[in-house]
Amino acid sequence: MSVPSIGAKANVTTAIAAASQKTGIDFNYLLGQAQVESGLRADARASTSSATGLYQFIEQSWLGVVKEHGEEHGLGWAADSIRRTSSGRYVVADGATRQAILALRNDPETASLMAAEHASDNKDALEASLGRDATGTDLYMAHFLGIGGARKFLRAMDANPGQGAASLFPAAARANRSIFYASDGSQRSLGQIYERFAGKLDKGAAAVGATGSASGTMEAKYQQLVQSLGSDVEVVLGNDAESQDRTWLATIDRLETAGRLKASALPTVNPLRPTPETAKLAYLMLARLGA
Repeated sequence: MSVPSIGAKANVTTAIAAASQKTGIDFNYLLGQAQVESGLRADARASTSSATGLYQFIEQSWLGVVKEHGEEHGLGWAADSIRRTSSGRYVVADGATRQAILALRNDPETASLMAAEHASDNKDALEASLGRDATGTDLYMAHFLGIGGARKFLRAMDANPGQGAASLFPAAARANRSIFYASDGSQRSLGQIYERFAGKLDKGAAAVGATGSASGTMEAKYQQLVQSLGSDVEVVLGNDAESQDRTWLATIDRLETAGRLKASALPTVNPLRPTPETAKLAYLMLARLGA
């Protein structure tokens, strides 16, 4: 696979940043996904499927997201040309128009916008289903397995992260053996696959200069807990607080336990009884209001 030029990479990054700003989807996630999917190559093509472009949309997925979101981004002509059949398949009557719509997958601005809109749709659906905020890794699971598969995967992982993934997703496992099976042929667990995807996203984003987490999962949660505990983190983890020799899950469990203990040691505050701090805050608020 060829390496994109510095200018091409800058154009792609600018397009991703604009899509992030317009849709509210995290820039680091979109950047990490593009790096993982195409190496930031706008003209990337898969050899085994119709997947094309920066985010490797297959034809049906692309037609679906353009039909849903094209008009709001100046692609009304494309959205109006796409029709969904009773079987759920997206079709375009005119062959030349269909090819023009599919060719937009190679345009960084359009591809980034549609990827962000697709991620936003998946985010809303996952959060409504799971009852919690969706992470970047959750969104990538939806990209990989579809929204229904992602729901099934994440619910099963919440219940038993050590469960074998290939048993639950035999078709996906056959098509993606290196993801579902280790080099020795053993079946990877749901938790292992999830952590590997999180690592791929973060590594992909870091490879192109991102400074934050793309996955929004283990490492990000670890950093938040470290910051909340402050100097106490060395008491919990020892002098090797920055070491990643232990698993993220085990480390986070220890930090969360320490955080709960730290919180339980704080004095109980009666919200109806003013303290010097709350009195000062009230005074400042009244002064600002001119009272």
